[in-house]
Amino acid sequence: MLRKWKQLTLSFMVGFTAIGSGLTGFQASEVSAAANAVPSYEVKFLAKPETVLESGGSLRSEVIQAFGIASAPQAIGVAYFDTDQLELNAEGWDVRFRKKEDKDNYELTYKKRYPIVNGDINAALSLANQEGFDASDDNYEAEIDWGYGKQTLSFSNTKKISTSTAGTALPSEQDALAMLLDKLPGKLKKWTSPTWGQQKLSQSRIHGPLTFLRYEGLWNGQKLSLEVWPIRTADGTGTENLIEVSFKTSDVSVASHLRSDLMESLESNGWLLPIDGLKTQLILERY
Repeated sequence: MLRKWKQLTLSFMVGFTAIGSGLTGFQASEVSAAANAVPSYEVKFLAKPETVLESGGSLRSEVIQAFGIASAPQAIGVAYFDTDQLELNAEGWDVRFRKKEDKDNYELTYKKRYPIVNGDINAALSLANQEGFDASDDNYEAEIDWGYGKQTLSFSNTKKISTSTAGTALPSEQDALAMLLDKLPGKLKKWTSPTWGQQKLSQSRIHGPLTFLRYEGLWNGQKLSLEVWPIRTADGTGTENLIEVSFKTSDVSVASHLRSDLMESLESNGWLLPIDGLKTQLILERY
């Protein structure tokens, strides 16, 4: 009788241990799931062109002084690629081709955007995680664009291709598209089906090109950029300048504190344009 009881007890303990191991394995798999990405921040505001630029297009002296701009601007050639129906953009993807005047390479950037609703950054990060953008993926840089009235989460994958081309000139549309297709990352290629991104990009055309100017400054101890984008007008008869003032930081408290200061500075000088930036959308729609 005692032997039977011991056998029953041993069987129970073995069964319990097996169940326990199973639970531990399940919990471990949950713990080992990749965490949400940790984004950096880019704070962006638009400025009124007529208040920050001279009639000839150069920066006003008071703007140069206020933002600690001490050198000539960098010229950057840029174009976007999408279909006539903007099918990549409709899925939150933007494909950009860029050449900086002082660099010996082309920059190919594939960016996925997620809107942040009611300031809920975690919800956007969790959705991105479900779609494959998590902390374990070091091919993409996670960033929150924090504008006047909204925030957007983005994941950018940038490739560089060496070139002997000087200045800001981009290659032909056909050559640029061939490079973009050659470097196409897997996430975009397989976005809604195994070859969706490849098909849509193959059917794309150039939107642009244009050349913008980037001024670098130092404001409140923070590196700051001021960009002047001459974008085609809606009727296509000329261009209008879009002015963007921005800074980047990995610290959310710095982003929040300096964002308030920058907005106040722009507002008090009469420079602030109180809307959110739309430069990518404008280029896609107007070119």
